[in-house]
Amino acid sequence: MSILKNEKYSKFLLDRYHEYPQGKYVNLILIRKTESETIFRTEGSGEPLCREFVNAGVHKRKIDPIQRVVITKRKQTAVERRTGREDLRKQNLLSLTDDGSIHPDSVDAYLYGYAVGQGGAQKSRVITEDAFSVLPTSQVVDVRTSNALFETGTMRDTRDENAEASTSLFESEYVRPETHFLDIETLKDVTPDEFFYILGNILRSSRYGAVSSRIGKVKNTIAQVIFSDTEIFSTLELTQHVYDALLGENQDIELDFPLTDDALLDAVNQSSNELVKEVIGQYEILTKPDQDSLIEEARSIYRSPAEFLQRLANSYKGS
Repeated sequence: MSILKNEKYSKFLLDRYHEYPQGKYVNLILIRKTESETIFRTEGSGEPLCREFVNAGVHKRKIDPIQRVVITKRKQTAVERRTGREDLRKQNLLSLTDDGSIHPDSVDAYLYGYAVGQGGAQKSRVITEDAFSVLPTSQVVDVRTSNALFETGTMRDTRDENAEASTSLFESEYVRPETHFLDIETLKDVTPDEFFYILGNILRSSRYGAVSSRIGKVKNTIAQVIFSDTEIFSTLELTQHVYDALLGENQDIELDFPLTDDALLDAVNQSSNELVKEVIGQYEILTKPDQDSLIEEARSIYRSPAEFLQRLANSYKGS
């Protein structure tokens, strides 16, 4: 039996798709860890990494704010949405309109939203915030200088005897490997099958940002799952509390890079358990054994996903 059939969790899920909001939420607290150099910007745009000045923590603030790297909402969901589309396409379940866009009756459109001018719209039920690096920019960002080579692999065009050596140099900011980001993805009014589809998209996505064919490897870890009847705390609030928890009583020190996975996971769970107590509404935290069972169930589903995806696609018929 699926762990989601447990009554304490199932009351926060729907038995079928509803057109109108039902006020049921599943909050996925994620740790995104870079496993290679990563550039969180649009491919070929030349823009710098997105960053923001924010307070380091909540209780143990530094005098001046710190600058954190940000992974914007679109840079996250766009990747995960494409992962889901690949799975649907393999099962011939991703239908397109005449102009080549995703059909409004597809699984992707029902969950991640769509807008087709006068033809209607569906608001996304996957609510995502910007993800923040736990450590400041000064510790997790570096710059690489590269040069523009000719096809011969040299700085000079050998086809032209009089050609001058190229002086084209450019710098690219990148996020260092083993940098941790925190994020919360909130799923609103989803069924168990929709939940597993989105969970699969998150856990199966592994390349983010620009130049992702060569760099951009990211590992997503589910730190905690909280069911609720309202949205919970923000990603930034969680990040600041985690920073405090990692510092402990040594508020004047600087955290070492890279952070250890276990220490960060413990800090995230400790912080979220404290923050969720301030939520005005009902909530239920998925226990560690149940969370392990949930992840194992997702693995089982995606070893042979054809029947699962077909059932999910059929669930919207007649909605």
